[in-house]
Amino acid sequence: MSATPSDSRLLAPAQVAELLGISVDDVVDLVRTARIRGVRVGSSAQLRVFARSVNDYLDDLAEEERLAALWRESNEASFPELWGTGIVRNAD
Repeated sequence: MSATPSDSRLLAPAQVAELLGISVDDVVDLVRTARIRGVRVGSSAQLRVFARSVNDYLDDLAEEERLAALWRESNEASFPELWGTGIVRNAD
């Protein structure tokens, strides 16, 4: 797969923090824990984050929330609802 310009675009931690609504320290922690990908660039080794990894991180968060919602929903369902037989609780 070839990289497109948006795939390789680099963002400063402050830009990522603003996009995600978190602190710069949290962005650095996300890079350190490999939740998002970053590199050190330049002679001063400034941290930069790949824009694509921020998008992937947001996609991962959305998927985690989707799965959590499904889990909560399944915990609230009765066995007849899950199996499709018998009395259904709280029918709409």
